[in-house]
Amino acid sequence: MSKVKSGAAAALQDVLRDGMTLAVGGFGLSGIPADLIEAVRDSGVQDLTVVSNNMGVDGKGLGVLIEAGQVRKVIASYVGENKLFAEQYLAGKLEVEFTPQGTLAERLRAGGAGIPAFYTKTGVGTLVAEGKPLAEFDGETFVQERGIKADVALVHAHTADTDGNLIYRYTARNFNPVVATAGAITVAEAEVIVQPGDLDPNHIVTPGVFVQRLVQASGREKDIEQRTVRPRTAAAGTANTSAGTPSTAAVTV
Repeated sequence: MSKVKSGAAAALQDVLRDGMTLAVGGFGLSGIPADLIEAVRDSGVQDLTVVSNNMGVDGKGLGVLIEAGQVRKVIASYVGENKLFAEQYLAGKLEVEFTPQGTLAERLRAGGAGIPAFYTKTGVGTLVAEGKPLAEFDGETFVQERGIKADVALVHAHTADTDGNLIYRYTARNFNPVVATAGAITVAEAEVIVQPGDLDPNHIVTPGVFVQRLVQASGREKDIEQRTVRPRTAAAGTANTSAGTPSTAAVTV
């Protein structure tokens, strides 16, 4: 049976509720399920706990949920690009659980694999380990971290088939695969949707068994979190004689 829904709002209309935990794929603005995030905003659901590597930027990505006042708690590894997020955190309006990036990825993977907890050296002796169980293995101290299981997981894929098998593209293959396994219900948006049998099984990253619903991603322009430019040095013999200096052009790096 096809898992494709008519749109992001239709895919989420009966699964969202106040107070739920939402895991969201992406890294900054790369590989984020933008259509699904906006559908969450438009639903008006409140008191969310959001698990994501970061919270986007002001006005984009998960930043739109911060602006709408729908988020109560964030579990993330980095939040430095969102001014409103920082303001709400410092004002005590937003609870934040900072987690080292690799630990966050493993917590999501563990949750998806049915592993309730694991031990890691990362964070031992720091605020990260405060209040958490410690144990000694082979003469070294480790901190216990809990697996994360979300009520709903939202992911973005480049290509999917109607059975929900997903393939990611380049840096969009960041947190999306582990997020996809961590949701009790996983909803994916994909740029390209094909029929079963059209995907090479060797290229599938997330098997369709993890995905309950699928929507066609809109053809929006992909945002760049920080655009950095540098002068382009002119090729030998092509100096700009009128200016007396080599010609330059701004290029994205």
